[in-house]
Amino acid sequence: MTVENRYAADKASAFTTDLAQLVYVSRLLGSDQSLVLFGGGNTSVKVTETDLYGEPEARIYVKGSGHDLATIREEGFAPLRLIETGRLAELPALSDAEMVDALASYKIRAAAPAPSVEAVLHAALPGKFVLHTHADAVVTITNTPSGERFIREIYGEHALIVPYVMPGFTLARTVVELWRAHATDSTDVVVLMNHGVFTWGDTAKDAYDRMISVVQQAEQFLADHGAYEWPYSSSDPLIDRVLLQADLRKRISQAAGAPMLLTYYPSSKGFGLMKLDNAAELATRGPLTPDHVIRTKRVPLIGRDVEQYVTAYRDYFDAHSEDSGRTLEMLDPAPRVVLDPELGMMSAGRTMAEAELAGRIASQTIVAIVRAEALEKWQPLASQHIFDVEYWELEQAKLKSTVTRREFEGEVALVTGGASGIGKAIVDRLLELGAAVIALDIDRSVYDNVHVESPEYLGIGVDLTDSQKTREALHYAMWVFGGLDMVVLNAGIFPPSSQIADQDADVWKRAFDVNVNSNMELLKATYPLLKLAPRGGRVAVVGSKNVPAPGPGASAYSASKAALNQLARVAALEWGKDGIRVNIVHPNQVFDTALWTDEIIAARAAQYGLTVDAYRTNNVLRADVNSRDVARAVAALLGPDFSRTTGAQVPVDGGNERVI
Repeated sequence: MTVENRYAADKASAFTTDLAQLVYVSRLLGSDQSLVLFGGGNTSVKVTETDLYGEPEARIYVKGSGHDLATIREEGFAPLRLIETGRLAELPALSDAEMVDALASYKIRAAAPAPSVEAVLHAALPGKFVLHTHADAVVTITNTPSGERFIREIYGEHALIVPYVMPGFTLARTVVELWRAHATDSTDVVVLMNHGVFTWGDTAKDAYDRMISVVQQAEQFLADHGAYEWPYSSSDPLIDRVLLQADLRKRISQAAGAPMLLTYYPSSKGFGLMKLDNAAELATRGPLTPDHVIRTKRVPLIGRDVEQYVTAYRDYFDAHSEDSGRTLEMLDPAPRVVLDPELGMMSAGRTMAEAELAGRIASQTIVAIVRAEALEKWQPLASQHIFDVEYWELEQAKLKSTVTRREFEGEVALVTGGASGIGKAIVDRLLELGAAVIALDIDRSVYDNVHVESPEYLGIGVDLTDSQKTREALHYAMWVFGGLDMVVLNAGIFPPSSQIADQDADVWKRAFDVNVNSNMELLKATYPLLKLAPRGGRVAVVGSKNVPAPGPGASAYSASKAALNQLARVAALEWGKDGIRVNIVHPNQVFDTALWTDEIIAARAAQYGLTVDAYRTNNVLRADVNSRDVARAVAALLGPDFSRTTGAQVPVDGGNERVI
């Protein structure tokens, strides 16, 4: 089974309060993508606390809206007055705005996050701890014609089955009504058709155990019916799709004259429309409204023949510009929406905001097409009217007034070890320069990066030594951004100091697994994508001063970093023919990273007979080197100023006498 019970009593014991226990099981749920994806699911706990008057008050802590269960902390939960929150479910009707206002007024702390829209349901359900997930196995079963019958077969009288209704007040009200009518003493799970599942318990462990059991039962049901195992090979479906999308992105970028992001739009609408015999003809009759043309072009690309689309756009421009009475300059002829029978619907833009807006408009348009055809016929305005709006001076002014392009806009960078230190500084710098950034890190806080609200940021928690999981993370990121232009190999470990005579074999192996082998696997995985980068692929490797100037007691680190250095040099030699540049930076004594605590800095300074300030600037330039200095050097090597440089090794150390 995919889902495992990972509750560990020894780890759980460190979470001493009820709220802390909720944090522990919430993170267990959030770290399993088959239970919830980023931002999904919600959890709660009911407690009794003392109010300002010293009197006991029943309260509920429920996950704050927008917080991720995988990384949530206590402050990520919103404390509400339990009785008032639960009573909302008794109302015959309540608008979304009224519910939000009411919940805001029930918060114990004004600065607490806005509570989940499911707060009312959490308050209404029994059990001290309540957990809600979107478990893949359960939702898969409910998304079938016989879903309700299957759910009843799996769980019997233990399940209260709720037909799909909108989340929020309507769902809470529906569950309360069904509970009163159908719940029994054995009811211990609520299954929301096409939505998810709720479990609860008197302890966090009870609620979690029940959730895992419920999901495992659903997985077993699928397995018993031959519907659980993936029916395709482990490589072709994912790899083929990723490379097809990356190749399509390159050709769209070439047509646009600039790098473009190409995001897969997770909607059934694209596939649904393409099933129709006359899908291509319907989709290319015109937009829903002329205003949309500046975001989506007049028609989408059907299939993947970008060159034919460009030719058709030029013909469209030539035909109508002659009748305009003005001298016009043709806009870029690249499509902004793609409808493909194999790949579904994708949308393109220099930024994710542009691409996502085009996708949303296209989705709405598809609905309109289907409805119009059902009523009579889809018949938008003639192309001349659309052209007039597309080349209307006011519309063009609107676009120009809102667009400020940055150096890496439309390009995609992958940064390993992106959760903290040098890696996070590189992520920050590349985002500043307009890149879409994928940050990989074993530290799950990579999900909760300060840039998590940016559509150009995608943090994924993964152990890079697990090549299969790393490839899966890469494939997912490619669906989001469409391709890859830059790779920054930054992740690494610095093993404890040890003389060679005392070197532990496992420590040595671990250093090479992280610092060398995982990078080798990632280079192999990203090479086909880097070859398809519109401006040419680029790799930057974060090495170390220890490569040219090793020190005693650091054999595992120095040797593994030297091996990585050689790997990068060979890659520069082998990949130059593909237009891929590979360069290296060698930092030293970057003190604003987790490696350097105040205590370690003080100890090292004393070892050399220096003050802390003198030690921090103990280099030729007497400069204090920080993570941002390294990040700026990395970004420069990735940028156009070094377009004719590969195989370079650049020190970022203030000048080290041994290196010089």
